[in-house]
Amino acid sequence: MKTIYHKANTRGKADHGWLKSYHSFSFASFHNPERMGFGQLRVLNDDIVQPKMGFGTHPHQNMEIISIPLSGALSHKDSMDNKRAITVGEVQVMSAGTGLQHSEFNDSRTDEVNFLQLWIQPQELGVEPRYEQKEFDQSKRHNNFQTVVAPKSNVIDDALWIHQQAYISLGNFTASQTVDFQLNNASHGIYIFLLEGEIEVGDQTLSTRDALGVWETENVDINIKNDSKILVIEVPMN
Repeated sequence: MKTIYHKANTRGKADHGWLKSYHSFSFASFHNPERMGFGQLRVLNDDIVQPKMGFGTHPHQNMEIISIPLSGALSHKDSMDNKRAITVGEVQVMSAGTGLQHSEFNDSRTDEVNFLQLWIQPQELGVEPRYEQKEFDQSKRHNNFQTVVAPKSNVIDDALWIHQQAYISLGNFTASQTVDFQLNNASHGIYIFLLEGEIEVGDQTLSTRDALGVWETENVDINIKNDSKILVIEVPMN
């Protein structure tokens, strides 16, 4: 088993006033040649958008884009005529494919929005752009990993699908237990991103917003030290 540890305070940071963004991997003005992604995971941004502010219309192409709100609600509008808000408990996927444009905005007058945006490189280029979002029953992730995104060829339960052999899971765990995470494919790796709490993986302790990449293994034991919320991203490593 191989691992790579990314402490929260080693992430890139951009403060634009209306937006505070933390970059797990090289993005925009943050460039670290040793942090260009993890396998097919290219971007993991932790964004905080101020009230009545947002991202203007901008393009994407040939990327699987996943957004996960952690607090607040984010309004979305795109060139495929989708105009919706995504809220806590929902997950949004977009296959940019041949190209699309979209904007994201915090309509609240008082509350910040905190959301994660992931970019996963697709296994097929030039697909028809698509959009989907779904609300998940969060009770199903109590002391359990709930798969919210899966490959089109292997959709698990009611997960959203993307054009890549990748899986995204969320779990909320109470302290003093060990969770055995089984990879769907032994050639994949997992990127464990700790949203809240404290966990141990092997001899590595993770605190809030720390991350650990793990590969060359079929399963990973996660020791829950304190009540924790965990995001696990499983991706092909090449």
